[in-house]
Amino acid sequence: MNTSVIGFPRIGKNRELKFASEKFFKGEIREEELRQTAAELRAYGWKKQQEAGVKFISSNDFSFYDNVLDTAVLFNIVPKRYKELGLTELETYFAMARGYQGDKGNVKALAMKKWFNTNYHYIVPEIDDDTEIKVAGTKPYDEYEEAKALGVETKVSLIGPFTLLKLAKYTGKKNINDFKDALTEAYTVVIGELAKKGAAWVEVDEAYLVRDLSAEDIALFKEIYDKILAKKSSVKILLQTYFGDVRDAYNDITSLDFDGIGLDFLEGRLTEELVEKNSFPEDKFLFAGLVNGKNIWKNNYAKTLDKLKSLKAKFGDKVVLNTSCSLLHVPYTLESETKLTEDYTQHLAFAEEKLAELKELSVLSDIADKGNVAAETAFQNNQKLFHGRVNSEDKAVQERVAGIKESDYTRLPEFNEREKIQKERLGLPIFPTTTIGSFPQTADVRRNRQEFRKGLISEEQYVEFNKKKIADCIALQEEIGLDVIVHGEFERNDMVEYFGEHLAGYIFTEKAWVQSYGTRCVKPPIIWGDVSRKESITVKWSKFAKSCTDKPVKGMLTGPVTILNWSFPREDISIKESTLQIALAIRDEVLDLEANGIDIIQIDEAALREKLPLRRSDWYSEYLDWAIPAFRLVASGVRPETQIHTHMCYSEFTDIIPAIDAMDADVITFEASRSDLQILDSLKENNFKTEVGPGVYDIHSPRVPSVEEIVEALRKMRDRVEDKKLWVNPDCGLKTRGDKETKESLVNLVKAAETLRSEVQ
Repeated sequence: MNTSVIGFPRIGKNRELKFASEKFFKGEIREEELRQTAAELRAYGWKKQQEAGVKFISSNDFSFYDNVLDTAVLFNIVPKRYKELGLTELETYFAMARGYQGDKGNVKALAMKKWFNTNYHYIVPEIDDDTEIKVAGTKPYDEYEEAKALGVETKVSLIGPFTLLKLAKYTGKKNINDFKDALTEAYTVVIGELAKKGAAWVEVDEAYLVRDLSAEDIALFKEIYDKILAKKSSVKILLQTYFGDVRDAYNDITSLDFDGIGLDFLEGRLTEELVEKNSFPEDKFLFAGLVNGKNIWKNNYAKTLDKLKSLKAKFGDKVVLNTSCSLLHVPYTLESETKLTEDYTQHLAFAEEKLAELKELSVLSDIADKGNVAAETAFQNNQKLFHGRVNSEDKAVQERVAGIKESDYTRLPEFNEREKIQKERLGLPIFPTTTIGSFPQTADVRRNRQEFRKGLISEEQYVEFNKKKIADCIALQEEIGLDVIVHGEFERNDMVEYFGEHLAGYIFTEKAWVQSYGTRCVKPPIIWGDVSRKESITVKWSKFAKSCTDKPVKGMLTGPVTILNWSFPREDISIKESTLQIALAIRDEVLDLEANGIDIIQIDEAALREKLPLRRSDWYSEYLDWAIPAFRLVASGVRPETQIHTHMCYSEFTDIIPAIDAMDADVITFEASRSDLQILDSLKENNFKTEVGPGVYDIHSPRVPSVEEIVEALRKMRDRVEDKKLWVNPDCGLKTRGDKETKESLVNLVKAAETLRSEVQ
């Protein structure tokens, strides 16, 4: 059976792309060196797939920052403010992603949002009325020919035009209908040029098809592809979907002249039913997404082969075994993990191991090869992993979850009464200023942690270093004039991994890095068993911070939904069950912080939106009905005078504002700077009761916002948020920023808040 991979990781086994890019940003290497690193990473991925016998290997799945941004640049969707900087092509590209502040100008980055239901972030294309859509680059051709020169024939992967149009932001009077024809023509030009260069297949990724679609959406999709497919020439077109099923458009897409259609049989709840009920065209290849591109557990060969057998019985050799989505969302290889024992690793499969699974399943699916001893042995070994397997169980944890009462999800007294009590207790000024939590993790901070882990310094030395950093950080915040202080989180490697290390039921990797955005990589821990708190996690650091200042200090925690969503979850129990286990563990930490005099506790739920079903009809029944109560469970036991904060970032929140209000936090901070404060209108429309801190500047960019810029943002906020409910803060944690830009930005933030106070007094 032929196999296919939608996309392959690109950061490098040891994050080579991250480090090369950051050196380029600092001017430490030339563009040629960065491009050479990129070429080496592409070659590595192509060769690995070729060695695994993958028939359909993607090219143009590589990106220096983001594939959606690549596609926008390819079609000249570059706002004028970036072109006017007069930078090189690659520098302009990075300016769109990161912002630019230098001798050629000062511009903010484009908006950044979560890629559907993942922790990967894409850059939102911005189309204004003057945008001239046309082919303005050669990346798809260049990478196709690059692979071919290495002896690797590839299918060329493109973000599809329908998805691009739906994800774009339109800043003028024109809309999708004004740009669809030009974009459609540009795609036909690219596909035609690829055909001339000998490409046999072009893959168009139309992930937006798994969302709720209107009749207008479907009509737009058909209009676009009627034109593209009519001019496809000799090249074959694969329509690729992932992250769900295409229930709204199944019959429409199968009626079009695609040569292949990729469907997700794992996250697509109705995919199997759609194929069974409506059949599948005999003249098309069915790319069946059955190897999980998002989780790291071994594939259960028996279940996968049963589905393949059923599909092959109906559609024969037209079935291609596919990954469910790009392998971008999993780490490179288990070969880098030297500390996990085989008891654990035998159950896991990262990107390269998934290539081996594709190869073994391909052989096993062919009846003629049933006598293949190696394949049969692989099957038997695989099945041993699933027979009688029980992840680490803790009966006490299970009983505690079973004993949760409905009243445990409710905090008393109600918000309005708590708000009055807290304002009197805390005595904060109007427009109180704070940060989201973390301060820069500079080289000395990382070195201290690494040396402690390696046993090169004692625990006492490690703790004393961190205490010194905390004291200095608090002194800096007092000097700047911030009203609510944080301790800086210098002891934390990651907002999820750090907590996982103090929870029973987790295991950890050494080099299992996954790209979150640009050069930002995360190392998600793995939920192996039932979760409980082994020990107090943050109390000693928060107590020390409180001893350094007379100002209120926030205790900083990560919420249960985010811990779950930014881990690789178990597959043997529901994510609801896992989340409630984590919620009880974090609840214990909240109560410990309160008992130790911490008056403000922030419980970050940055990833709340991430696992929200892509279809609105499934939001409550499959997610919000337990995710929101899980947050309330964490905070419901505190006294009314204890102020509970939460934080969310880089997702679309406007359509779930009532659910966010129902979390019953006292203050919520969220990203707003890159999205031009769009969420504020939704807050006003929904009579949002919670106090809010919309981010006034973008921390994912190195540029320093001016006082005037922040004041302007705050004035817009005041039009939509009551003065007594408005907080002033950056849009996310400051971990990835440098000391100098952090201080300058926060000084300007405080000055802007003072300006506003003078206007209302």
